[in-house]
Amino acid sequence: MTEHSDHPERPGHPEHHGYSEEDVQREVTDLEGKSATAARLFDIRRIIGGLFVIYGVIVTITGLTDSDAAIDKAEGVNINLWTGLGMLLLGLFFLVWLKLRPTAPPPPDAAPGDEPGE
Repeated sequence: MTEHSDHPERPGHPEHHGYSEEDVQREVTDLEGKSATAARLFDIRRIIGGLFVIYGVIVTITGLTDSDAAIDKAEGVNINLWTGLGMLLLGLFFLVWLKLRPTAPPPPDAAPGDEPGE
């Protein structure tokens, strides 16, 4: 006999602890929603894109305010401006990619580490 019997008076059954099947299902749904939100929040594309945009803005402003001496030091190339614009473009690429192809939450019945072929 298993601990999780269909009989409500048996230990291990949700109704034995004062929870109905609907309460348990609602709790599972809430946890799945929170898990999907956390997965989207900590998506690596958001982190990389955000950092590149922030640093890109800083370096671009530095490039716009560089003196002639700093540009001459880089052999006439405003390296801060071009690097900052490149960083901005890369950061925006990651953020647009995140917006166009959001992370799909894992199926609820799949356990972490499960492989389809196993």
